[in-house]
Amino acid sequence: MHAVDLIQKKRDGQRLSRAELEFLIQGYVEGRIPDYQMAAWAMAVYFQGMEPEEITDLTLIMAHSGDTLDLSSIHGVKVDKHSTGGVGDTTTLIVAPLVASCGIPVAKMSGRGLGHTGGTVDKLESIPGFRVDLQPQEFISQVNRLGLSLVGQTGQLAPADKLLYALRDVTATVESIPLIASSIMSKKIAAGADGFVLDVKVGQGAFMKTEADAVQLAATMVQIGTLAGRVTVALVTDMNQPLGTRIGNALEVKEAILTLKGDGSPRLRELCVQLSVEMLLLAGKTQDRHEAERLVEERLKNGDGLEKFRQLIEAQGGEGRVIEDLTLLPQANYSQDIPAPKGGFIQAIDPLTIGICAMELGAGREQKDAPIDLAVGLELQTQLGDSVQKGASLAKLYANDPQAMERAAALAKEAFTIGAEKPVVPPTIYRKILAEDV
Repeated sequence: MHAVDLIQKKRDGQRLSRAELEFLIQGYVEGRIPDYQMAAWAMAVYFQGMEPEEITDLTLIMAHSGDTLDLSSIHGVKVDKHSTGGVGDTTTLIVAPLVASCGIPVAKMSGRGLGHTGGTVDKLESIPGFRVDLQPQEFISQVNRLGLSLVGQTGQLAPADKLLYALRDVTATVESIPLIASSIMSKKIAAGADGFVLDVKVGQGAFMKTEADAVQLAATMVQIGTLAGRVTVALVTDMNQPLGTRIGNALEVKEAILTLKGDGSPRLRELCVQLSVEMLLLAGKTQDRHEAERLVEERLKNGDGLEKFRQLIEAQGGEGRVIEDLTLLPQANYSQDIPAPKGGFIQAIDPLTIGICAMELGAGREQKDAPIDLAVGLELQTQLGDSVQKGASLAKLYANDPQAMERAAALAKEAFTIGAEKPVVPPTIYRKILAEDV
C-alpha cells in the first residue's frame, strides 16, 4: 500500500477502505507519511468529500489513535454535550450541574479557548483553586460519588486529530465538513460517553455561517455517532449575537451562577434548558419531553442545580463560597461604558466583533499556549431588538491594561448597529436533528 495511490484514489472521488484509512492515519501519527502527502489527501477530501461509512471509519481510527477513556465503571448512561463554539457560550457550566442534579452522571472533558471562542477549562480555572487536571481514576471516582466532574482533555486523547487539525489549519482545508465532523466526534468517542447532545452554532459568530452548512455538519455528526453505536442528537442554534450577556472567563462563570440562581440571559437559559432536556431523554431518565422539561425547571427553581455546581467546585479544590460571593472571582482594575451614538433599536450585535474585542482585552488567545487574563471581558447592557436612547450604555468593558481598553472600546462601538426599525430577532434554536433524519 502506498500513500500516493490513496491520494490519487480520493482525488478521483473514490471511497477509501477502513484498512486504507488506517494506513494513512497511523502512518502519519508514526511519522512514516510526511506532511505534504497528508496535505494532498486533505485537499482531495476537501474537494471530493467522503461517504458516511468512510467518515465514520476515519473518526473511529482517530479516536483510537491514542488514549481512550473507559467509563464503564460509572453507573448509568453517560451523555456528553458538545458545542461547536461561540461567543458568550457558557452552557456547560449550567447544563452539567443541572443534568447531574437530575440523577444523570456527567463525566465531561473540555478544552481551552482558542481565537474568539472561550474554553470551558479556562472558565473553570477562574474559580480560585479549581483543579481541571484530575487523573482518570480520580475523575471516574468523583462522577460515581458526586454524579459530576469537569476536567481538561488528556494530552493523548485522539493525537491523530491534533496532528491533522494543525495541518488543515495551514493548508486551507479546515472548511471540510467530513474533516470537521470527524475531528469533533473522534474526541467525543475517545472520551467514552454512551451518547451525545451536539450544539451546532450558525451565524456571524460561528464557524458555520449559513443554516444549510450548519444542518449538514449536524447531520454528518449525528450520522457518525449513530454508525459508531452512540445515540446522538443535534440542535442547530443561533450565533448571530452573543448567547449570554457576559463574555470573558470569570464573567461567564458569574453568568453561569446567576443563571443557576434564576437570573441571567433569557436566551442562555432557554438553550441550557433544552440541552439539558435532550440529555435527560438520551439517558432514559424519562421518555416524555414535558416531564424532562419539568424536571429541569424544577432543579433550576429549587436550587438543586446551583448546589450541584457548588459541590463540583469544592470536590475539585475550588472555593465554594464563590456561589454567594462573586467578588471572589478575578476582578479587573478598570471598566468603561460604551455609549450609544444615537437612539433607536438594536438591529445587530456582531458576535465575532464582540469576541475579538474580548480577545483584545486579553480574555482569549491567538495561539494554543498563550496566557490569558481571566478577569477581563465585557458585559452587554442591551440585546438584539431592544430600544435604546442616545448615550445609554451598550456594553461595559473590563480591563487590566488601559491601552487594551482603548483598542477594545473602538472595536466594541463597531459591533452594534442601531436603526429606526425594530428587527426580527432570530430564534435561539433553529431545528433538531435525530438519527432518523439522516
